Formats: sequence, C-alpha cells, structure tokens
Amino acid sequence: MTDSTSTTPQLPPASAFEKTINGKQTHLYILKNKNGVEAAVTNYGGRIVSLLVPNKDGKLTDVVLGFESVDGFINSKEPYYGATIGRFGNRIAKGKFKLDGKEYTLATNNGPNTLHGGHPGFQEVVWDAKQIDSVTLELSYLAKDMEGGFPGNLNVKVTYQITDDNAMKVSYLATTDKNTVVNLTNHAFFNLNGEGSSTILDHLVQINADNYTPVDSTLIPTGKIEAVAGTPFDFTKATTIGARINTDNVQLKDGKGYDHNFVLSQHDMSTPVATVIGDKSGIKMEIFTEEPAMQFYSGNFMQAQNAMKGGKKDEFRTSFAMETQHYPDSPNQPTFPSTELKPGQTYKTQSIYKFSVVK
Repeated sequence: MTDSTSTTPQLPPASAFEKTINGKQTHLYILKNKNGVEAAVTNYGGRIVSLLVPNKDGKLTDVVLGFESVDGFINSKEPYYGATIGRFGNRIAKGKFKLDGKEYTLATNNGPNTLHGGHPGFQEVVWDAKQIDSVTLELSYLAKDMEGGFPGNLNVKVTYQITDDNAMKVSYLATTDKNTVVNLTNHAFFNLNGEGSSTILDHLVQINADNYTPVDSTLIPTGKIEAVAGTPFDFTKATTIGARINTDNVQLKDGKGYDHNFVLSQHDMSTPVATVIGDKSGIKMEIFTEEPAMQFYSGNFMQAQNAMKGGKKDEFRTSFAMETQHYPDSPNQPTFPSTELKPGQTYKTQSIYKFSVVK
C-alpha cells in the first residue's frame, strides 16, 4: 500500500450523505478551525467521517477511517466506524444485568455478549443535529425506555468541537427518568499515517495506565485488575503497537491482539492519558479524558471487507481505536466504578483528541 499522506485528501461530498432513514434526514456537517483542521461528521450514528490534520510536512492528512457515503456506513460489515457508542460502550456479559433487583435482557451481538449497546445501538440511529458555529456540532437523541432492553428514557447530547489548538473535543451529556446504566464513547478508527496507508504496527503508543482488566475467552473482564508491568500490556513507556503483539500470551490470543480495557492512572484534563505518534506522518495524537479507563483496540477483526474513502480496503490492523470509557461489564461487576445513572443526576463527561507533529 502507498502512503496516503502524499496526496491531499478530500472530504466526501455532502450530497452522498443525504438520505431518509426511518423518517429522519441524514446530512454531513463540516467543522473547520482557523488553522485549516477540518472534520466531517454525519448525524447517522453520530459519526466522525473524516478528520484532516497537518502532518510533519504541513500536508493535511485524513487520520480517521470512514466511507464516501452514508450508504457505506449502513452497509459496512464493521458497524462502528467513527460512531457515537451507547447506551453502553463495550461488552455486557451474556446480554444481562441486574439493577435494583430486576434483571434486564439485552440483544446479544458479540458471541454470547452484548457489545456497544446491542441492537439498536447509537451507531444505527439518526441523531437530531444543530450546527452551532463553524467549529461546533451538537447532536441529540432520545433513547426510549426499554430501547435495546435498557430501562429509562435517556436524553443524550453529544457535542463535537474543533478547537484552535487542533483538537477534537467530544462532550457527552445524558439524563434519565428511571434508574439505568450509561457508558458513552466514540469509536473512531485512527491511522495517523493517513487512511489507507498500511498497518498501524509501527505507530508509537504510550498509555498512562499501570493496570488493566484481563478478560476471558469471550473478552469479558474476569473481575481482576492486574499490573501491566512485565507484560505486553505495559505501554507506560512509548512502544510500537507491533513490538509485542504476537507474544505468546493468553490475553493477546483471546483478544487476537490488543482489545483490552486499560485502568488509567490518576489524571485530569491537563494530562494526556495516551499519546500516539504516526511513524511516517509525524502526527502526534494526545488523548485527554475525564473517564477512568480506555479500551485500546489494534484492529484485530479488520478483514478487508470494506472499501474506505480513499478506495483502499480496511485490511487487517490498518487502524486502531482508543475508546475512553468506564470499565466493560460494569453492571455485572460491583467492584468496578459504577455506571448507574439516576433521575435528577446528569451524566457529563468529555474527551479530547489533540493533534500536533513530531519532526
């Protein structure tokens, strides 16, 4: 594959995102800051479609995988490209959880488990959109009581903003009228060398996490919190994604690579919880979050089944995801930080993906 940073990428045509789905209209919205950093977001699934940031040579590079049209997302074999994830990001064991003594049953869509809210997940719905200004898009959605099996009418608002320091800021708000569980995130698939520019195995990654949550063979946390020290999960010092990905390790075998929840060390919004550098582009992405954890996924289930914006297929491990979140399966794991939301409370969290270059 060639390095896609050699040509300037174009945003998809807005006309390709005009469609009526379940009686609601989809569109493509463009956000652009004073430095020329540009994002395209569609209200179908609340998705980041493109994110153009400068590389070390000053050339704009599209660092997010996506499709040329809304139909591409609808028909994709991988349903989560760029999407807002909810009601519950990551996995819930066996599609069941108890809340206030009552058991709730969800749709199972990942082996025996529920993944990313099951069906319908937030990636499948058309959000109400309001473009606030040239750099800000506000999306809102009402997930009705028992939609997907979750209790409570959940009012959700997600705001995407491109800031003057070349960051994508994602803010989440939610309220409910019944006790429920909530865990929202974004599932952008990144390649900092540019979409379609080969694997991400030489990307340099640092994650400020001394611990992670090991999983069983179906990728559900065992309930233990284990140290990363001395394991292939130690990214406390910058290491390439591929350096240890093929180590003889049961966790890597079960995940088919990295697909694990990292327990973030103490942090605030002034300290990045993760830093990734594209080896060819010199693009550095720093992640800031108010969340206690982050799922690092190394593109292990990519199977070249989809043609992306630049015409290249989504080959094995040609992108990675870093999903800021609460721990997977928290509703079934009382020792994990709670994901319960009650009437009168407001779920409020933000994550920032900030871009710069390393020469």
